Amino acid sequence: MRLCIISHTEHYLDDKGEIVGHASTVTEINHLLDVFSSIVHLAMLYPNAAPSNTSRYLSSKIEFIPIPTAGGSKLKDKLRHFSNLPKTLSVIDSQLKDADYFQFRAPTGIGVYVIPYLIIFKSDTKGWYKYAGNWKQNNAPLSYKFQKWLLKLQTKHVTINGQWDRQAKHCLSFQNPCLSKQELERGRTVRRGKTINDGFELCYVGRLEAEKGLDLLITALYSLPKAVKQQISKMHFIGTGELLEQYEQRCKALDINFEFYGVLPRENVHGLFERCQCILLPSKSEGFPKVITEAMNYGCIPLVSNVSAIGQYIIHDSNGYLIEPLSANTLKGLLTDFLLLNEAAYRGLMAQEAFFKRFSYAQYNQRIIKEVLGLSPSIYNISHKN
Repeated sequence: MRLCIISHTEHYLDDKGEIVGHASTVTEINHLLDVFSSIVHLAMLYPNAAPSNTSRYLSSKIEFIPIPTAGGSKLKDKLRHFSNLPKTLSVIDSQLKDADYFQFRAPTGIGVYVIPYLIIFKSDTKGWYKYAGNWKQNNAPLSYKFQKWLLKLQTKHVTINGQWDRQAKHCLSFQNPCLSKQELERGRTVRRGKTINDGFELCYVGRLEAEKGLDLLITALYSLPKAVKQQISKMHFIGTGELLEQYEQRCKALDINFEFYGVLPRENVHGLFERCQCILLPSKSEGFPKVITEAMNYGCIPLVSNVSAIGQYIIHDSNGYLIEPLSANTLKGLLTDFLLLNEAAYRGLMAQEAFFKRFSYAQYNQRIIKEVLGLSPSIYNISHKN
């Protein structure tokens, strides 16, 4: 079976001239080869140097085909979506002719016309939509609201984050896959040996901006009592943004050992998770970020905002902490409580093995086979592969 994936995932040419894309998406697609015999990914190719958080496709059975680039913060950049419409739809149309299934990854700028195109002109083509964003986002951008309305209106399966009241039958609650069999095994070993004897290492992973809660986090760190602050052996910031230098300057007065890394390869991020005892994500809006589960897999306790589906997986004071209401003062209190934990209490917050298996690529693929494609998982032998 051939799968055609349509997305906004950014791709680049690396220093060897090979195609690379955002690591979390590329890794997920690599594992989908356990379900499909070949995959073509239609996405955007940028002329910039490839950032370090990208990866290569691992098989020649995955083909990348570029569609015109568009999007950005300026109006002229957003309008380019529509000037690119004929070329984008032409590429999609040509590739869907040879595909058995499609997957469209929403929400994205091109979704405002690609989703209607798929609904109206490709109704006979089998496929599904993956909505990776916040399905219950308050004050969502108009284009996101439109895409969600269309996806609820049509009848093909839509995989979403979380379980919601009055959820349509074709909208399936799916965990966001992010862990391989090898990573599950490594996480099990790391959790067994994790300790707080040498203090707490904390991390933040995401864009460096107020919307993701970085201002709130730094304010909370400033306000910690000195005795509590001394429990922090290091604060790691992973990610980048236009205000990177400003955030670095603000942190110099924190009286905390800290480091800004920019973007990092996936394996390096996991290496930091192995060192850290807590991941801090006080974001205003999320779906269910993969980094939460990835961090937890290595004994990194989540201290996160209660938005979208996060509160359906992170149970307050059981396997993490929920920042509610979302404020610097709430974060300060929860962080203080965490930094004063003893060894037994810290280990008691670690999630059980069954939690992580739900986020494995193997479990995700089995659900795709059974619930989305309507096939029998017994015809596949994927459980031992990923």
